[in-house]
Amino acid sequence: MEVKGKKIGFVLTGSFCTFSKTIPKMKELKKLGADIIPIMSYHSYELDTKFGKADEFIQQIETISKKAIIHTIQDAEPIGPKHLTDIMIVAPASGNTMSKLACDIIDTPAVMAVKSHLRNNLPVVIAPSTNNGLGANLVSIGNLINRKNYYFVPFKQDNPITKPRSIVFDPEYIIKTVEAALDGEQIEPILL
Repeated sequence: MEVKGKKIGFVLTGSFCTFSKTIPKMKELKKLGADIIPIMSYHSYELDTKFGKADEFIQQIETISKKAIIHTIQDAEPIGPKHLTDIMIVAPASGNTMSKLACDIIDTPAVMAVKSHLRNNLPVVIAPSTNNGLGANLVSIGNLINRKNYYFVPFKQDNPITKPRSIVFDPEYIIKTVEAALDGEQIEPILL
């Protein structure tokens, strides 16, 4: 299904190293006619890192979406009751966020946005990026893969030599995964 006219919640969590690959996909979705509702976890909204300054990311995202970023639990909670989104993307989805979703721990704007969105039985696209995806986070990933309404952007090992447990999504599959998820289908293969 096309993304044109779809209301897309776009959640960024603390895997900062992938922001440079994720934000351009947000821009591409906007160009395809999607209405982007930007959401950031506490850390992604507040922290400066070696990958960039929070204020610069916020400015880029708000310029693309033409909307203020949702960055509090209180502002994320109405997403479901007000039917603000047709689909939700979590890109990047940190190991911390995936584990919280798997265990239903709702203590950040990111997980509240997903939980609120899911009350309408609508799709959530997860783009995993974690240094422990083939370690402790693997249980959470497996849990989410087996849940209704969760769809995964295909992913691979990040660097099997120096980071043997690290996984990262392929940004080229974000839009394809969203389109398939809107039709209730998981893009294949999940593992690249």
